[in-house]
Amino acid sequence: MKVLFFLIFVILLITLWSIAVEPNILTVRHLTVKDESLKGLKVLFASDLHYKRHEKSRLKRDVERINAENADIILLGGDFVNGHKKGQGLNIEIIAEELGKLKSKYGTYTVLGNHDVWQGAAEITDALAKHGITVLKNSNKKAGQVYIAGVEDLQTQTPDVEKALKGTKPPVILLTHTPDIIEEVPLSVNLTLAGHLHGGQIRLPVIGAVVAPSKYGTKYAYGFFVVKGRRLFVSNGIGTSILPVRLLCRPEIVLIEFV
Repeated sequence: MKVLFFLIFVILLITLWSIAVEPNILTVRHLTVKDESLKGLKVLFASDLHYKRHEKSRLKRDVERINAENADIILLGGDFVNGHKKGQGLNIEIIAEELGKLKSKYGTYTVLGNHDVWQGAAEITDALAKHGITVLKNSNKKAGQVYIAGVEDLQTQTPDVEKALKGTKPPVILLTHTPDIIEEVPLSVNLTLAGHLHGGQIRLPVIGAVVAPSKYGTKYAYGFFVVKGRRLFVSNGIGTSILPVRLLCRPEIVLIEFV
C-alpha cells in the first residue's frame, strides 16, 4: 500500500508541475552560431505565443523579457492567438499593441501560424502591422545587412520558398512556422528558424518528445539541426496548445548570437 500511495503522490506531483508550474517558467536559451557573414549579430527568436484570454500579464512579461536581451533583430514564429476559433484567445488588438513595445535595432518581423490563419489572417496581419511588426508572407525585408525572409504557413496556406527569397542575397535568415519545409530551403540561406511543434510539450527522459504535429514525427521537435547542409533551429515556443501542459519542455525565448 505504501508503494501505491507513493506512486499516486508522484503522479499528482508531476501533474501539478506540468499544469501549474512548468508552463509558466520562461527561460532564455542562448544559441551560438558560427557564421562569418553575420558575425556580431544578435537575434531574438520567439514562437508559438498562444495567448489565452486570461494571459495579458504573461504577454507583458514576455515583452519585458524579450526587450531585456537587447537584440539587434526580433523574429517571431507565429501563432499569436490561442484556439481554433476567434474569441478563444486574447484579443489580437491587445496582443499587437503590447508586442508593438518590442525594441530592437532593426525591428520586429514575423510569419503567421496556423492558429492565426484560422482566426483571421488579414485581421491579425493588419493589427500587427499597425503596431510596427512586419508580417512576411512569402516575402522578405532587409534588416541592416541581413535579409529576413518568411513563408506562409504550410498547414493553412501555400508556402513558397522561392518567392520568399526573391531579390535577396546572402546573408539570409528564413522564418517558417513549421520546420517541415526545410528540405525545400536552398543552401544559400544562412539559418532557418521554426516553431509549431512546441518541442512536443511533453518530453520523457531518453525518449524525448512523445508526439509532434509534423510529417517527420518527432525528428525535428526541438533543437539545432543540419539537414543536408541546411541549418535549422526549432524552438520549444512559449505557449501551449490543445493540452495546457509542459513536461521537461520549458517555454523559451532564444537569443542567437552569430560569431
